[in-house]
Amino acid sequence: MVRLTADLIWKSPHFFNAVKERELDLRGNKIPVIENLGATEDQFDTIDLSDNEIVKLENLPYLNRLGTMLINNNRITRINPNIGEFLPKLHTLVLTNNRIVNLVEIDPLASLPRLQYLSLLDNNITKKQNYRLYVIHKLKSLRVLDFKKVKNKERLEAKRLFDSKEAIDEVQKAPPKRISPPETPNVPEVAEEQQTPKVVAPTPEQIIAIKAAIVNSQTLEEVARLEKALKSGQLPADFEGLNDNMMLDNAHEKHEETIQESKDQADGESDDTKEQKDTDTSPMEQE
Repeated sequence: MVRLTADLIWKSPHFFNAVKERELDLRGNKIPVIENLGATEDQFDTIDLSDNEIVKLENLPYLNRLGTMLINNNRITRINPNIGEFLPKLHTLVLTNNRIVNLVEIDPLASLPRLQYLSLLDNNITKKQNYRLYVIHKLKSLRVLDFKKVKNKERLEAKRLFDSKEAIDEVQKAPPKRISPPETPNVPEVAEEQQTPKVVAPTPEQIIAIKAAIVNSQTLEEVARLEKALKSGQLPADFEGLNDNMMLDNAHEKHEETIQESKDQADGESDDTKEQKDTDTSPMEQE
């Protein structure tokens, strides 16, 4: 925790921001309480207190120049009921990602006479029934809520809906809307399904082709691979993508090639035998 001291304020970055306003950067200091802002001497148009641990929006000095306060990513649950007395010219307030729960907790903002831009995103209050219409009804000068322009028909609807005190009380007491998270698949199961390869069983024609490939194999490794695939009932990878007719044709071609090779070898052996006989008889003929 870091106290918001005058020394911290003087040493913190201050500059002209993108809209040519003088800004004081106090973000990310783990500040738990707003204090000593009088040390700014009302010299800034924007004060950034984002990414701290502030619980209450209170203890503010009179800052007539201040127009923008950025207090997102804190722990704010309450707002000073008289905040408007200290910040008469505040027109922009960002309270994104805080801990505002009930609609009644934003009522103090109605005391800010010039508030036109407000963000309450990522607060539980946004889950309340008719939240947006309630805020529009309470903050008459509001032009943009949660980065969405306030439309005239919303003002009319808010006026109609909250015309009576009983309607306001009823909305304030209503429990927040429950938002059920979307169903997501079990990631490990999905990953397992994606990783498990799909087993492709061979058809009868493919079995014939595998057997023919075993007969025609040239190496013992190829024979072992094909026999293993045949016993396991899985189609070898090099057979995938071929239809049954193509496999049978390939099997017949390989079988015919094998027969032809055997025949050629036999013919070659016959010729060798004949030549050997001729060689053996030639000396006799010379005698």
